[in-house]
Amino acid sequence: MLETERLLLRRFTEADEDRLWDLDRDPAVMRFLNGGRPTPREMVREEVLPHILAEYGRWEAYGRWAAEERATGEFLGWFALRPVSGEDFTCLELGYRLRRSAWGRGYATEGARALVRRAFADLGAQRVVAFTMTVNAASRRVMEKAGLGFVRTFFQDWPEVIEGSEEGDVEYALTRAQWEEARAEGAD
Repeated sequence: MLETERLLLRRFTEADEDRLWDLDRDPAVMRFLNGGRPTPREMVREEVLPHILAEYGRWEAYGRWAAEERATGEFLGWFALRPVSGEDFTCLELGYRLRRSAWGRGYATEGARALVRRAFADLGAQRVVAFTMTVNAASRRVMEKAGLGFVRTFFQDWPEVIEGSEEGDVEYALTRAQWEEARAEGAD
């Protein structure tokens, strides 16, 4: 689907069940998603992976992609680019989830920048957004390095309270005009 200097983003297949389960059972990976609870294998098999695969049938150019290190083929996690609302392709949501072994190596920024570029250059998006918990400083840094700027802090009713949720969530965004201006100034 997409290659960068160090990453290959490809469609998931049913053969990726173990990789997804390994990713989602790491408490550190799941910390800001559900408080660190591992996702049961059955849920990955019966819900998570089928949902990812169904997106490919719904949208050809959008969804969630497995991220591999180009040099080794090692599974690093995933990146996503999907419509925020239904079939409105003008506003796309950027997402990512990487294995702990990939943290701090620039992969999240590299993949996020590539998808932002694809959203504007190839897919005609007018806006790219991303969301995370206010306390998730690492994810917020990735959003900033990918060119997105802070928009707002907001509070949602979540089914379960997790550590840090009392500080709310944040939205970051980048418009096509901002992206074009940054490119004209030489930024990626």
